[in-house]
Amino acid sequence: MFDLPKYGKGICLARMAELLDALAIDRAKLQERSVAITGSNGKGSTAAFCASIGRAYGLRTGLFTSPHLFRVNERFQIDGAPIADPALNELVRRIGTTIDTVSRKRCEQFGAFEAMFALACLYFQESDCEIMVFEAGIGGRYDPVRLLGSRTTAVASIDYEHVELLGHSLELIVSDKSDACASGGTIVYGENCRHLRAHIIEYNRNRNVESLFVRDEVGISNESIAAAGQSFDFAFRDHHFRSLEVALPGGFQLDNAAIATALFLRWLECARPGGAASRIEAAARAGLRETRWPGRLETIAQAPLTVIDVGHTPDGIRQSLTALKQIYGEGGWILVIGVSVDKKTEEIAGALAPAFDTIICTSAHHKGSDPAALAGTMRELNPQARVEIAATIDQAFDASRTLAASLKRRIYVAGGLFTAIEFAAVARGLDPRKLAFF
Repeated sequence: MFDLPKYGKGICLARMAELLDALAIDRAKLQERSVAITGSNGKGSTAAFCASIGRAYGLRTGLFTSPHLFRVNERFQIDGAPIADPALNELVRRIGTTIDTVSRKRCEQFGAFEAMFALACLYFQESDCEIMVFEAGIGGRYDPVRLLGSRTTAVASIDYEHVELLGHSLELIVSDKSDACASGGTIVYGENCRHLRAHIIEYNRNRNVESLFVRDEVGISNESIAAAGQSFDFAFRDHHFRSLEVALPGGFQLDNAAIATALFLRWLECARPGGAASRIEAAARAGLRETRWPGRLETIAQAPLTVIDVGHTPDGIRQSLTALKQIYGEGGWILVIGVSVDKKTEEIAGALAPAFDTIICTSAHHKGSDPAALAGTMRELNPQARVEIAATIDQAFDASRTLAASLKRRIYVAGGLFTAIEFAAVARGLDPRKLAFF
């Protein structure tokens, strides 16, 4: 979409500020209307929940997420609709021209994510979005989302990722991601951040940032998790909502839904106080119930039952596997696994191998690692399992369906985003080699 590398050179904050100014982005309005969501896992789902609640409340709602799954248009949505090709092409032209000017002036290289962030800001501003939900890229301290100046933010979860940039401890990583929030703001933290509570509170204290934690200040109770649907009771300050229904599968989505609900309520307190309690509750109910977000424990076929998951960190993969067992039961699965070359193969394999007795190791066209080496790792971790190798996703698709028919099994596709989405593309009759990621 942009003739730019994935990442720019060095820290981007100054050049991004100049780019937004050159595009005449109203920074004060951007701060007032924006919500920023960071974290290691769950950012996209949390952002989708929050945007859906905003729409249900009757607000014109912008949503910026990454990565896309099938088309880059998915990253830029207004009221649930991806940007149309003509509008996208025109904005790309305008952003590209302005980036060229700023780059020459500063002698600095922009990155593609920075350009996309600027495009979202311009698109939402010119469309007069009343609330804008932004998913961060990698961190928070030097991520473009810091330019929002948002005082309503979230850290959905924390795991070891991008340690060369964010730090080699969870304390350093959560600190970096927390810096997306402006002074005087509020951060809602997911449940898996609670063990870092003492550090987080002290880190945020001098910036006068309020720290709220799911299952502490944000209450979840009476969870119900089943294939037919999920629900939970929610409590935050004066709001008490019983039996909120959540469309996205997996117990971890209740955590994301609670974060998103508290986040929207906090934003509403600041940006549009005085709303009727009944209207707020109705929006929360409808928003969570109507949220759809592909790739997260998504069922892509029924005969045989085929579930894909795009989780790509060990903790995210473990959460999805736990949810899969909760919803569908433990036995009767064929695992199709592929891991990207830049991911922690042994940890990802260790999270999945013991749970399956039939495994197909494959390699995505995009960044896929050696399937034979992966198979060797899986055999070491689970010597009793039947482990096969499929060199490509197309071959893995055919092999898994043949095995599922003969063994009367279900299919679970996991290990990374590219594996899951390419598998879904083959199921749709598409050529996975033609998908354009990032």
